[in-house]
Amino acid sequence: MVETIAVIFGGRSVEHEVSVVTALQVMENLDTHRFVALPIYIAKDGHWYSSPLMRNIEVFRQDRLAQTLATADIVHWDPIPGSYLRLESQNKGDDKRSWFKTKNNSYSWREVEVAAVIPALHGTFGEDGSLQGFLELTAVPYTSAGVVGSSVGMDKIIMKSVFAGEGIPQVPYIWFFREQWEGSPAEIMQRIENKLHFPLFVKPANLGSSVGISRADNESELERAIEIAQHYDTRILVEQGVQDPIEINVSVLGDEIQAQASLCERPITWEKFLTYDDKYIRGNFNKGSGQGREIPAQLPAQTTQTLQQLAMQVFHAVRAKGVVRVDFLVTGEGKIYVNEVNTIPGSFAFYLWEPTGLPYQQMLTQLIDMAKQNAQRQRRNITSFDTELLEKFQGQKFSKR
Repeated sequence: MVETIAVIFGGRSVEHEVSVVTALQVMENLDTHRFVALPIYIAKDGHWYSSPLMRNIEVFRQDRLAQTLATADIVHWDPIPGSYLRLESQNKGDDKRSWFKTKNNSYSWREVEVAAVIPALHGTFGEDGSLQGFLELTAVPYTSAGVVGSSVGMDKIIMKSVFAGEGIPQVPYIWFFREQWEGSPAEIMQRIENKLHFPLFVKPANLGSSVGISRADNESELERAIEIAQHYDTRILVEQGVQDPIEINVSVLGDEIQAQASLCERPITWEKFLTYDDKYIRGNFNKGSGQGREIPAQLPAQTTQTLQQLAMQVFHAVRAKGVVRVDFLVTGEGKIYVNEVNTIPGSFAFYLWEPTGLPYQQMLTQLIDMAKQNAQRQRRNITSFDTELLEKFQGQKFSKR
């Protein structure tokens, strides 16, 4: 029996377009003998749509998107365990489906039983635990980290606190609220100067894909970098730069029961840091093992082993699931710093697994099967407990105090 897998992508995020690419890659590589992909596109205004046409990147072009959405089905999904996803046609008089009557108009609609969800969103409202919370309410299996793992993995400041508690090596940093910067920029600059030295990296607390991130080599660049970052989040992170590092990425695939680390990757375009354009527009985003990447990274065997062990430690520290990518900085002396963990990495980091003999299609199947197993384990938990507490309060009036 072929199962329906909902692939959710787009979203209210500055990484919206990257998410579209990831989702198209997922749908292209699903095992069609076992699954059929149901594309669910979340527009930038937050509305949910679905259309078979959404397997083609051309329909997402700016000059075609409005037409695509005007003819797509509207998606409804109640946050109730066992509820069916409903697709509501915007085309009146479509007699190919059963009818659903509203007060003012008639629209055709159909229900879809979703076997599992592949969240292919990046950034806010998709990778940060928001969508995962909704999926928990529906009790449908899904392939990414849970609410806790997603939120910790998205929030760089909370993430660093978890790393510190686990003894995971990271660069010195400070953070502050946007209002603190607006109210007393000189005080913030002094705090930074007292603890850190140039070069520095300034980041919004909750974004990825290098959006809003700047390098600062002097005070004027630092002020400008903070001004940029504060437009994207209410909290700003400033990190100590590392002298002439190389970037190394390692993926981890699994759950809390069983997990494994991938080969190491070195993006060969690394200079000061990879910008959004470096990652996604200049060709480095696509086939991974080709342009822009050295896989496996040419490193001493002991360094490779240490990176893989640290990646596993990070994976379990943030309670991740599915496939993640852990980003490292390695100095010329071999000192290692964990930069961050991405709980829904671009392209699902498939290019780090294919050289190990795990094709993208097989990896997606493994993720879906794992999501079902984790959902089964979750169902064993007691989520309600009957008591006579409310009966004891019958007839009582509650004070307004």
